[in-house]
Amino acid sequence: MSARPAIEPVGEWLGAHALPVFGFGLCGVLIGTGVAWHLAGRRLRAPASGEQLSPIQFALLLAAGFAVIVGAGSGFAEIAEGIAHGGDVARFDQAFAMALAANAGTYSRDAFASLTRLGDPSTIVALAAIVGGALAYIGRRWLAFAWIASLAGSALLNEALKAVFARVRPLHDPAFVAAHGWSFPSGHSSGAVVAYGLLAYLAVRLLSRRWHLPAVISAAVLAFTIGSSRVFVGVHFVSDVAAGFLSGSAWLAVCIVSIEWARRHDDSGRRVSR
Repeated sequence: MSARPAIEPVGEWLGAHALPVFGFGLCGVLIGTGVAWHLAGRRLRAPASGEQLSPIQFALLLAAGFAVIVGAGSGFAEIAEGIAHGGDVARFDQAFAMALAANAGTYSRDAFASLTRLGDPSTIVALAAIVGGALAYIGRRWLAFAWIASLAGSALLNEALKAVFARVRPLHDPAFVAAHGWSFPSGHSSGAVVAYGLLAYLAVRLLSRRWHLPAVISAAVLAFTIGSSRVFVGVHFVSDVAAGFLSGSAWLAVCIVSIEWARRHDDSGRRVSR
């Protein structure tokens, strides 16, 4: 019983110090992504020439993808349970949002209102068209199709989840950002994870190795910043963004594993036909 009343004070303190909390979180993303890449990325990445993964690399990719899907799904379920019927997560969200609204400066909210545009549907659609067209132009039509299908699937999944949970958005000032529809999970957060995560995957697949780590770190930083911006401009609760990160990560893992699986099958078929 003593743990329950502490939820609101923690949310209030974090909301009142949201900008430094974001800074610490961003540093954590930078360090965590770099460490994860050096521990796992070197084992999973294929040569820059586009050769397929070795059997061991492919098995590791399957295991990593499965772990991400299970972990993200479990985390998503825990958050969903916590927002139901005024649970701990919902009370934390409300306390954080009220403290943030009372303490956030105009300049920081203006900056985040600009950054959040990087995750707008119009931005993702434009990115999808540009990257898809570039992939088709260089003869990577299968990757172009997979890229477009993955982004479309991410959008459909998010809309389905929003309809299931039907969570009302927090009260917000439309002068910063106007938002409509349900709140949980955040579409900008999940969409940024999938779009920029897949872009990093394509960079690892198609570019020389010196671009791999910068691409992966840039994708992680962009996704985290876009998701965080939704809280700063007041159109999402913290749990909306966390759930968006988790659902986006699960879908990203499904897409990457599926692409590699199909690519491996296609390459095997070509060798047999020869």
